[in-house]
Amino acid sequence: MPIYNGMLPVINKDEVKRYAGLRHAEDFPEKFVDEACKEIQLLATPKGVYQEYDYDAENKVILSNPPLKIEGSIIEKHLEKSTRVYVLGVTVGEDVERRSEQLFKQGNYTVGLLLDAAATTAVEQVADQVNEVINNIAKKQGYAPTWRFSPGYGNWPLEIQPQLGKIIKTEQIGLQVTENFLLFPRKSVTAIIGLMPGDQCLTTKRGCSSCSQKDCQSRKLPEKTAATKPETSKTTAETSGIAMKAQPTE
Repeated sequence: MPIYNGMLPVINKDEVKRYAGLRHAEDFPEKFVDEACKEIQLLATPKGVYQEYDYDAENKVILSNPPLKIEGSIIEKHLEKSTRVYVLGVTVGEDVERRSEQLFKQGNYTVGLLLDAAATTAVEQVADQVNEVINNIAKKQGYAPTWRFSPGYGNWPLEIQPQLGKIIKTEQIGLQVTENFLLFPRKSVTAIIGLMPGDQCLTTKRGCSSCSQKDCQSRKLPEKTAATKPETSKTTAETSGIAMKAQPTE
């Protein structure tokens, strides 16, 4: 199984604020976001693993050893034109988890939340990096890659996680699946990318656009323009629920 050793030269601060519920919080001190990003860059050990398999779209089966049945109408639709698939797993390691938990236990909720959001952003960036590697391979082979689809999206159940982990040997990067079908370390991602013949295109919606929860604080939406902004903006505390005053320090 190919192992990917990732790098995090930059962490997307806009995404960190989105995950922290701060996207529209204009008065939030930018230095706290900067510090969280820098700490994650020091703590993270970004790694990935991925493997290509033939895919039987008619029977919805990944032809791994053992074969793996795909169940869920949305993921089945997503892969209906694919003849091969890539299964991938990525993580940024346990150290980011330990540090975030330490901050919350100390009552330093603001920094803990930002560190958690920065770690989420980091693991998505590593997933993007592995995704790009797979896309380049696929295109050289004449395939059109789908966007990556993770267990828990739509109606693809999390119960598939142990089997996905097994066929790509996620233990090679220290990534495990718990008894509750969650990933450990928590800042980890598994996903599947379909490979379609080059003349095919995908019709399924991607990410937030496929979700019916319109009021989600983490939803990816275009920022409001100045013309459509309300006359008064909410404070940071109102927007994010973070109490900024009297925060304990280390």
